[in-house]
Amino acid sequence: MTATAQADQHWRRRAEELDAADPLAAVREEFLLDAAPDVVSYLDGNSLGRPLRATADRMSEFVGSQWAGRLIRGWTDGWMQWPEVVGDELGRVALGAAAGQTVVADSTTVLFYKLLRAAVDAAPAGRDEIVCDTDNFPTDRYVVEGVAAERGLTVRWVRTDPALGITLDAVRAAVGPRTAVATFSHVAYRSGYLADAPAITAAVHGAGGLVLWDLSHSVGSVELDLDAWGVDLAVGCTYKYLCGGPGSPAFGYLATRHQGRLRQPVQGWMGHAEPMTMGPGYAPASGARALVSGTPPILAMVPLRCGLEVVDRAGMAAVRAKSLALTTFTLELADAWLADLGVDVASPRDPGRRGGHVTLRRADHREVTDLLWERGVIPDYRDPGGVRIGPAPLSTSFRELYDGMVALRDVLASRPLP
Repeated sequence: MTATAQADQHWRRRAEELDAADPLAAVREEFLLDAAPDVVSYLDGNSLGRPLRATADRMSEFVGSQWAGRLIRGWTDGWMQWPEVVGDELGRVALGAAAGQTVVADSTTVLFYKLLRAAVDAAPAGRDEIVCDTDNFPTDRYVVEGVAAERGLTVRWVRTDPALGITLDAVRAAVGPRTAVATFSHVAYRSGYLADAPAITAAVHGAGGLVLWDLSHSVGSVELDLDAWGVDLAVGCTYKYLCGGPGSPAFGYLATRHQGRLRQPVQGWMGHAEPMTMGPGYAPASGARALVSGTPPILAMVPLRCGLEVVDRAGMAAVRAKSLALTTFTLELADAWLADLGVDVASPRDPGRRGGHVTLRRADHREVTDLLWERGVIPDYRDPGGVRIGPAPLSTSFRELYDGMVALRDVLASRPLP
């Protein structure tokens, strides 16, 4: 047996040992794994989670029984309250948020706009700056630029290293008496850097501003405690680690202390205090319901509820532990196999600063990603030169991760160093 084969056997055994010891291993069988027989290794759970078997059954039952059976009566049966009901479920299971502060509605971009506008509109005179980092997720940066233009505000850009993310020191240097709101991603979409949300929130509050967190890359993979951290506002998507499906609705969090004072600008009938009166003038609903504008996406919430049930049973502490174990194994394999192939690790090695994915950088990784997809290995790519390895704690096994990393190594070894 060659040295390479012996090394592969060692790492394969290591993957199998980790699977045997994994307390969440059985949860993997609840997913529709056999629906994509061409997929050898799915490593893009940080972009789109796999569907649960229960989701297919629940969707069929909902269409046949709830939609077809109850028809318009479904709204009075409870659909009207789903934004708050599902929001409270999400808050309890994954956000560390007490009831009455979270709704499910719209897309992340729309809810981000609503909350950012509400925050800047409520800012005292003289607080005319939005603080945001240069490597924040694009939709957040674009909305920040748009709101600043609408309201005649200044954006104070915090320059961040794409291999890291927003740091406490950088925030302290940027906020001040002109800060209306500061907004950052809890987990950086490129590097996977996990920001110190409690300390950063406290620093912005110390300067007199509000904080709006984007939790899209942390919810369902990182333990969150928004109430305890003193977070003002937060948004996030549900189609990654919560398995809500393509285009599933986002969530918005509005802390109780700000309800009734911060008013979002998209005044639709479903956010009215009495939507069915359809009378003149707008009066916002009480609580987080005021974030709702149009008709709630009921069908799209069905898969999300399935995902939340599984996360609830697993428990976020166990999910986080599995996520860290998966990303740690990724780093071990990268160090063993990829360093000599010109690959740099562009993610934090400190588990306390690492979210749910690892970015591996080489100049030709865009082409490499295409070749991996042809082999049935599905990571994703982000400039500059980053292959993101995003195992999903509930549906990815260590052996599946091993198989994907073997394919990455072999593809890289077949190509000249760029």
